[in-house]
Amino acid sequence: MFNVLLILLTLDALILTTAVLLQAGQGGGLASLGGGAVTEQFMGGRQATTLLTKITWWCAGIFLFVSLVLAVISAHSAAPRSVLEGGAPAPAPVQPTPLPLPATDAPQKTPPPPRPQPSNQSPPPHR
Repeated sequence: MFNVLLILLTLDALILTTAVLLQAGQGGGLASLGGGAVTEQFMGGRQATTLLTKITWWCAGIFLFVSLVLAVISAHSAAPRSVLEGGAPAPAPVQPTPLPLPATDAPQKTPPPPRPQPSNQSPPPHR
């Protein structure tokens, strides 16, 4: 059901886009805002309803309705919405690892290497 409505929404969106792009402009757009053209557009006579206008209104209504239905369906899906809502799987049992046994022979410490003794010779002068 969800996939069918999703395909219907996609087809409706394509038809709606095509119908809107095929319609002719109503006027000069932002260029006509400078004078009395604004009141003429709002207070002017009612334009004839064309087939493209009807298709646009119907497709927009269908688009909104199907979008709302899809939102409700996806909100009530069976999948949990949160990690806390879903049942967490039980942790796997942990096997104890054997600890290394201490060696019976104590390790012998080696003495640190002797430090070099400072010599009384001075370094050669820099030239």
